[in-house]
Formats: sequence, C-alpha cells, structure tokens
Amino acid sequence: MDKTTHDAVAEKSVFSLAWPIFFQSILGIALGYIDTIMLSNYSETAVGAIGNANTLLGFLALAFTIISSATGIMVSQYLGAGKKDEMNRIYTVALAFNLVLSVIISLAVGIFSEQLLHIMQVPDEMMFDANRYMKIVGGTIFTQAIINAFSQIFSSNGKTFFGMIVAFMMNILNIIGNYLLLYGPLTSLGLGASGVAISTTVSRLFAVTAAIIYFCIVIKGSFSPRYLKPFPTQILKSLLKLGIPTAGENISYNFSQLVITAMVNTMGIAAINAKIYSNMLSMLTYMIAVSAAMATQIIVGHKVGANDYDFAYKRVLKTLRFSLIVSISLAIVNYLSVPFTFRLFSSDINVIQLGQTVMLIAIFLEFGRTTNIVVINSMKAAGDVKFPTILAIFSMWGLSVLLAYVLGIVFGMGLAGVWIGMAADEILRGIVVYIRWRKGSWRGKKVV
Repeated sequence: MDKTTHDAVAEKSVFSLAWPIFFQSILGIALGYIDTIMLSNYSETAVGAIGNANTLLGFLALAFTIISSATGIMVSQYLGAGKKDEMNRIYTVALAFNLVLSVIISLAVGIFSEQLLHIMQVPDEMMFDANRYMKIVGGTIFTQAIINAFSQIFSSNGKTFFGMIVAFMMNILNIIGNYLLLYGPLTSLGLGASGVAISTTVSRLFAVTAAIIYFCIVIKGSFSPRYLKPFPTQILKSLLKLGIPTAGENISYNFSQLVITAMVNTMGIAAINAKIYSNMLSMLTYMIAVSAAMATQIIVGHKVGANDYDFAYKRVLKTLRFSLIVSISLAIVNYLSVPFTFRLFSSDINVIQLGQTVMLIAIFLEFGRTTNIVVINSMKAAGDVKFPTILAIFSMWGLSVLLAYVLGIVFGMGLAGVWIGMAADEILRGIVVYIRWRKGSWRGKKVV
C-alpha cells in the first residue's frame, strides 16, 4: 500500500468503514445463532449442548487473538507512518504462528473434548451432543485462526467490505447444510448436533479459501517460508509484546464467562437456556457500537502512526457519544419486546420470565460495555495495551465473578444476580477507561 492509499484509508468516514463491519459482525454471530434457532425446533437439549460447547470453543479460540490483534495494530500504524517494507514479513509471521498454534489446539480439543466439558459441569443429558459438536468444530478450529488473522489484515488495509461478503456466504452455506441435515433429505442420517457442526466447518473452509485468494489478488500481499529465513525474531517479539496484553483483556473476560457459565449450569435447564437467549438478544444491542469501535480503531491506528493524536482523541469521543445513544436505546427496546422475542425460541414461561429480568438489568450494563468497546479498542490501536488488561483482571474477577457467585448462588438470586455482577464490572471499567482517554495517558505509546 502506498502513501496515497494510506491517506485514503485514514481519511475515510467511520460510517464507510463501519457499515460493512456491522453486517459482518451480525452475520458472524448469526452463524452460531442460526444453529441455535434451527436446533430449538429439533431438540431443546441440543440447544444447551451447543451453547456450552461454543462457550468453551470461544475461549480456546482467544489464543489466536494474541497474534491477530497485534497484527492489526502493527499494520495500521506502519501504514499510517508510510512504512511498508516489513508488511509481507509481518503477514507471514502472523499467519504461521496462528496456524501452528491452532493445529495444536485442534488436536487437544479432539482428544480431550469430553474432559473439558466435564470441567464446565455440562449436564449429563447434554454431554453426548456437546461432545460430538466439540470434536468436529473444535477439531477444525484452525480454520477460525486463519480467518481471524486475515480479518485483521483486511481491516487494517481499509478493506472491510470483503469480510461482509464472506460472512454472508458462510451463513448461506450454513443454513443450507443445517436444513439438509436436520429437516431435509439427509435427516435420515440422524446426525443432529453433528450435522450442525459439519455445516459450520464447511462454511469456514469456504471463508479460508476466499480470504487467501483476496489477500493475494487485492491486498497484493504475500506469505512465504522465505520471509522466515532468517527467522524474524524481532517481529515475533513485537507481536507478542503487543498481542499478549491486547488479547489479555478478552481472555480474562471469556475465562470469567466460563466460570459464570459453570455457575449457571447448576441453576437448571431454564436458567441455562435463558442465559443463551439473553446473550443472543443482548449482542444485537451493542453490535452497532462494536462496528463503530472497530472502524474507529482502524482510523486511530493510522492517525497515531502519522502522529496525529488530536484527531484520534476527538474521533473516539464522537464515536462514543453516538454509540451510547444507539446501544442504550436498543437495550430499552429489547427489554420491552422480551414477551415476543423470547417466544421465538421457547414456550417455557420460566425462561421468558428470567429473560425479562436480565434484559432490564442489561439496559444499565450496556452503558459500561459500550464505553469499554469503543475506548479500549482505540487505546489498543494507539499502543496502550497493558492498562486495559490489568484493569480487566481486577474488575472482572473482583466484581463480575465474585458478585455472580455471592448474589446468584449464595443469596439465591439466580440469573438476575449473575447479570447484576456483570453490569457492575462493565460500568466500573467504562468509567475508568473514559477518564484515562480524556487524560491522554494513551499518547506516545505507538509501536512504530
């Protein structure tokens, strides 16, 4: 990418970068939720099984974000600074590291899937379906690692539209596969959850193939063993120095969610499914904030690389104001529509009542979560990667997990207690990172 192309990326509006990311994010989430919706008419037990398996797989997949997230930061800042000499070497190190790590994890999941699910305290009636799903999707999790790495590369180059197209095609393939195996002519195979896993895997293989072709033809990038000779130790060290704390906040969050999920698994089937459905609907309330934050992250990375800190500062605050208005408004609508939306998934009145309670709490939770999404992504893009991780570890475990246990289990508040704990964590972190951004402590931490 030459300087002129960089300028074109850095000067793009947040909207032009964000709307493809928004639809890509929605479609990416839909890939798992379509499985849940189609399975809900097939087997309620399978819904809980797949939900638990995906929670565990999502946590394991965070290992890939260590390098891929750092790749996004480095590429954006290097392009912003007009330095492109090391691009292909960075691409190769990132893709090679993720591939090797993900193959190891795939083998581990394939061998120890049942033991991992037992640690999660998955109920016995869900174990068979969850285990089969884990072995197929988890055993091919390397495809997700490759997709993650390419996604960061494309976004940093300002190519957000392609990701949306690939996500759309993945969903089409997944729906067709699910229909054929759950309700169509291949129903006689009796695959159930395994059929859903096969559809998900096939759609990811398609995405990997499309990403490689796009990378070579449009990005004009290259990855080759020749870029590893002599081995670029310094690049790997830089990626790890950025990536470990960058991914640390997400790893802490997802690990805490594993512990919380294990708590919810002791509260009965109604609580388990209410949690799954509530998370599905809550994700829609902040997805606009996520897409706006990711688009802003691209611009901030380029602007920080070019030493334009003032532009980055103002851009983040403007994005935050918009995102808070939208996310909280959608959370309110979500709460009011629970009697209708939850009935799309379940006719169990206990599930619906639990959902209504937690969606009310979610209105307050979104204030903190949206602030975290927007500000922390931009802090990381500027190279300020350690502080969010340290804050996350103390807040998530000291508030979210602790209060979930105390309120949800000790005081018997159940799922409502769990949601109060998560809201307290998000709000505290949101206030702290907002103050840090206004103070400018993130300035001067770029990697270029």
